[in-house]
Amino acid sequence: QVQLVESGGGLVQAGGSLRLSCAASGSIFSRSVMAWYRQAPGKQRELVARITSSGTTNYADSVKGRFTISRDNAKNTVNLQMNSLKPEDTAVYSCYAYINFNSYWGQGTQVTVSS
Repeated sequence: QVQLVESGGGLVQAGGSLRLSCAASGSIFSRSVMAWYRQAPGKQRELVARITSSGTTNYADSVKGRFTISRDNAKNTVNLQMNSLKPEDTAVYSCYAYINFNSYWGQGTQVTVSS
Protein backbone atom coordinates (compact mmCIF):
# COMPACT_ATOMS: atom_id res chain seq x y z
CA GLN A 1 0.00 0.00 0.00
CA VAL A 2 1.29 3.43 -0.96
CA GLN A 3 0.40 6.50 1.05
CA LEU A 4 0.77 10.03 -0.24
CA VAL A 5 0.84 13.02 2.09
CA GLU A 6 0.75 16.55 0.69
CA SER A 7 1.88 19.74 2.36
CA GLY A 8 2.49 23.36 1.44
CA GLY A 9 -0.89 24.68 0.46
CA GLY A 10 -2.27 27.95 1.74
CA LEU A 11 -3.38 31.46 0.92
CA VAL A 12 -1.26 33.72 -1.26
CA GLN A 13 -1.77 36.94 -3.17
CA ALA A 14 -1.81 36.99 -6.94
CA GLY A 15 1.72 37.04 -8.27
CA GLY A 16 3.04 35.14 -5.30
CA SER A 17 4.56 31.68 -5.00
CA LEU A 18 3.87 28.45 -3.18
CA ARG A 19 5.67 25.12 -3.08
CA LEU A 20 3.70 21.93 -2.67
CA SER A 21 5.33 18.73 -1.51
CA CYS A 22 4.13 15.15 -1.59
CA ALA A 23 5.80 12.48 0.51
CA ALA A 24 5.25 8.90 -0.59
CA SER A 25 5.68 5.71 1.36
CA GLY A 26 7.03 2.59 -0.26
CA SER A 27 10.30 1.43 -1.71
CA ILE A 28 9.32 1.54 -5.38
CA PHE A 29 8.78 5.27 -5.61
CA SER A 30 11.61 5.66 -8.08
CA ARG A 31 9.72 3.61 -10.67
CA SER A 32 6.48 5.54 -10.34
CA VAL A 33 4.87 8.18 -12.47
CA MET A 34 3.97 11.09 -10.21
CA ALA A 35 1.61 13.94 -10.90
CA TRP A 36 -0.28 16.84 -9.44
CA TYR A 37 -3.95 17.35 -10.22
CA ARG A 38 -6.26 20.12 -9.15
CA GLN A 39 -9.97 20.64 -8.84
CA ALA A 40 -11.62 24.01 -8.51
CA PRO A 41 -15.19 24.39 -7.18
CA GLY A 42 -17.70 23.42 -9.82
CA LYS A 43 -15.03 22.21 -12.24
CA GLN A 44 -13.63 18.86 -13.25
CA ARG A 45 -10.33 17.66 -11.90
CA GLU A 46 -7.48 18.46 -14.26
CA LEU A 47 -3.90 17.39 -14.65
CA VAL A 48 -1.49 20.15 -13.67
CA ALA A 49 1.90 18.48 -14.12
CA ARG A 50 3.38 15.02 -14.42
CA ILE A 51 6.85 13.56 -14.07
CA THR A 52 7.95 10.10 -15.11
CA SER A 53 10.45 7.86 -13.39
CA SER A 54 13.12 9.10 -15.81
CA GLY A 55 12.32 12.74 -15.11
CA THR A 56 10.34 13.60 -18.22
CA THR A 57 7.80 16.29 -17.43
CA ASN A 58 4.68 17.67 -19.00
CA TYR A 59 2.38 20.49 -17.95
CA ALA A 60 -1.08 21.83 -18.54
CA ASP A 61 -0.97 24.75 -20.95
CA SER A 62 -2.39 27.02 -18.27
CA VAL A 63 0.63 26.56 -15.99
CA LYS A 64 3.51 26.24 -18.45
CA GLY A 65 6.31 28.63 -17.61
CA ARG A 66 4.93 29.24 -14.11
CA PHE A 67 4.92 25.82 -12.42
CA THR A 68 7.75 23.31 -12.10
CA ILE A 69 7.40 19.71 -11.01
CA SER A 70 10.39 17.86 -9.61
CA ARG A 71 11.12 14.67 -7.74
CA ASP A 72 13.69 13.43 -5.27
CA ASN A 73 13.80 9.65 -5.42
CA ALA A 74 16.15 9.46 -2.46
CA LYS A 75 13.56 11.20 -0.28
CA ASN A 76 10.45 9.74 -1.98
CA THR A 77 9.08 13.20 -2.61
CA VAL A 78 7.62 15.10 -5.51
CA ASN A 79 7.32 18.85 -5.45
CA LEU A 80 5.38 21.47 -7.34
CA GLN A 81 6.87 24.95 -7.39
CA MET A 82 4.18 27.43 -8.31
CA ASN A 83 5.18 30.95 -9.29
CA SER A 84 3.24 33.93 -10.62
CA LEU A 85 0.08 32.52 -9.13
CA LYS A 86 -3.27 33.71 -10.45
CA PRO A 87 -6.71 33.66 -8.84
CA GLU A 88 -7.72 31.01 -11.37
CA ASP A 89 -5.11 28.69 -9.83
CA THR A 90 -7.30 28.44 -6.74
CA ALA A 91 -8.18 24.77 -6.23
CA VAL A 92 -7.58 21.68 -4.17
CA TYR A 93 -4.31 20.19 -5.36
CA SER A 94 -3.83 16.45 -5.08
CA CYS A 95 -0.77 14.30 -5.46
CA TYR A 96 -1.11 11.22 -7.67
CA ALA A 97 1.08 8.17 -8.11
CA TYR A 98 0.95 5.38 -10.65
CA ILE A 99 2.96 2.42 -9.43
CA ASN A 100 2.85 -1.19 -10.63
CA PHE A 101 -0.45 -0.69 -12.49
CA ASN A 102 -2.12 0.87 -9.45
CA SER A 103 -3.21 4.45 -8.84
CA TYR A 104 -2.91 6.27 -5.54
CA TRP A 105 -4.13 9.68 -4.39
CA GLY A 106 -3.23 12.00 -1.58
CA GLN A 107 -5.84 13.72 0.53
CA GLY A 108 -5.43 17.07 -1.22
CA THR A 109 -4.28 20.49 -0.10
CA GLN A 110 -6.08 23.78 -0.62
CA VAL A 111 -4.41 26.55 -2.59
CA THR A 112 -6.18 29.90 -2.57
CA VAL A 113 -4.92 32.84 -4.60
CA SER A 114 -6.44 36.21 -3.76
CA SER A 115 -6.67 39.04 -6.28
